Amino acid sequence: MAFSFSVTSFGLMIICLTLSSSMVVSAGNLYQDFDITWGDGRGKILNNGELLSLSLDKASGSGFQSYNEYLFGKIDMQLKLVPGNSAGTVTAYYLSSQGATHDEIDFEFLGNLSGDPYILHTNVFSQGKGNREQQFYLWFDPTADFHTYSILWNPQRIIFSVDGTPIREFKNAESIGVSYPKNQAMRMYSSLWNADDWATRGGLVKTDWTQAPFTASYRNFNALNACVWSSSSGSSSCGSNSPSASTSNNNAWLTEELDSTSQDRLKWVQNNYMIYNYCTDTKRFPQGLPQECNMS
Repeated sequence: MAFSFSVTSFGLMIICLTLSSSMVVSAGNLYQDFDITWGDGRGKILNNGELLSLSLDKASGSGFQSYNEYLFGKIDMQLKLVPGNSAGTVTAYYLSSQGATHDEIDFEFLGNLSGDPYILHTNVFSQGKGNREQQFYLWFDPTADFHTYSILWNPQRIIFSVDGTPIREFKNAESIGVSYPKNQAMRMYSSLWNADDWATRGGLVKTDWTQAPFTASYRNFNALNACVWSSSSGSSSCGSNSPSASTSNNNAWLTEELDSTSQDRLKWVQNNYMIYNYCTDTKRFPQGLPQECNMS
């Protein structure tokens, strides 16, 4: 694989975290957590609920969604991505509500030719508005083993992490007029689909269907630290219609923020592996960058 490693103290620390990632997430029963919603048998739950796989061929992709809806949460899933020539494919793993003014928190993994790195694409939608993309290479081969991809979503911030290493923070900037996802409960979704009109090198590289079926695997979903929303009662499992009011130790994640070590790790990733940041794209925003880009 065409990956390079920066030999820094942070790099060595992150490599160690990556190697130990499989030890930090508790397993659940995926039968209880997820409903395979499309794909005509291409999505499967295996090993007595310990493993879920999605596959894609020329006829169709596949996908699943969580039974629960969440209004804030700290959610982990381990994924192993499509190996080999994955060009044209997209594996999406995201939280989303429904409707024209939906909220959404995205991980999308854009496939590539054998030997070229995946692109990890992230985005945040609020009230139907997205256009907040940041993209990264990863510091490991995400097809060789399972790695943990996490979303921390609380009333103050959204933090995207990989194997416990933060890669992106999106802060609540309502004070300067930027909408923030906080009122719409979201389900967890994932899908594997063909996007060869744009996914790899802007659509120049097409899906090689001789390599099908393409398969991505999932395990160790963990939403123990999340507020399950009941639409029928309009209430949260965190015990309050305003989850931020809960201050018990079990809900410490509701006020969690990056400490100095995590901030250093975030900077390490962004300095070495970020390949696109909407907040620096002045050509895309000739009238001025989005307001939140001016926050420290």
